[in-house]
Amino acid sequence: MSTYLADAAENLSVEGPSARFTYRRMGQRGGVPLVLLNRFRGTIDWWDSEFLDYLATKHDVIVFDNVGIGYTTGEPRDSLEGFAEGAIEFIQALGLAQADLLGWSLGGIVAQRVALRRPELVRKLIVAGSSPAAWVPGAPPMSEKVLGIMAKPGGGDLDDLMYLFYPETDAARAAGRRHVANVSTRLATGGPSVSEAAAQGQLTAVGKLLEVPFDQVRPELEAIKHPVLYANGVHDVMIPAHASYVAVQHLESATLILYSDAGHAFLFQHAKEFATEVTNFLTA
Repeated sequence: MSTYLADAAENLSVEGPSARFTYRRMGQRGGVPLVLLNRFRGTIDWWDSEFLDYLATKHDVIVFDNVGIGYTTGEPRDSLEGFAEGAIEFIQALGLAQADLLGWSLGGIVAQRVALRRPELVRKLIVAGSSPAAWVPGAPPMSEKVLGIMAKPGGGDLDDLMYLFYPETDAARAAGRRHVANVSTRLATGGPSVSEAAAQGQLTAVGKLLEVPFDQVRPELEAIKHPVLYANGVHDVMIPAHASYVAVQHLESATLILYSDAGHAFLFQHAKEFATEVTNFLTA
């Protein structure tokens, strides 16, 4: 089993108005920190250690649990606005004048809302395996299988995770097994998972987003003036890559990267390559 520096990063805490936030910080200090916003049912233990190590070679990397999630206290939120408010509270509690944001899946939608609400707090945005805050026109609907797995207590089993995150190819499934091995060190310590109350809040928020007309969020996309890197796997069964293609058409300064052999967890399947893309984007 590989040994990663991210696995040695200690749990830290900071008090905010709504919660005591738990976070980990790793990598080079100085410059603008890179704050990561997680997926549905994800805690800081679920960030892939290999991916974090690659990011931390060039950046000051911070991962955290939002209000009522995992290690962080407080009442779980059930709306996009609530999640964005929690992220803003955390950034301000750390005393950061500005941050770069990398949001994966639900975290990508939250990151965009943070940039809209508090543009001065954000320098650049990376939106991974995500979408605008609505289901985009032309995208296939979220399948009943995906919705069923999302609603399962605990988020389903290993087979469910593989289905949601990786295509059914030998190379992709091997990457999935590597990801599970990479997070096993943290998960083995028995840290808190996402409570069912918090998961239901996230599901409620997702349900609301699925009902929002795209015409309502188009002006919000156009209002984001930050440089944005959108990225996805072509075979994403959770949030179709088409959503990324549509989003960049309405952003002022955006780049789109698609991985042809990957799905929702492309950022772990191609950890080194995507970390390099992130670094190139942030240092340009």
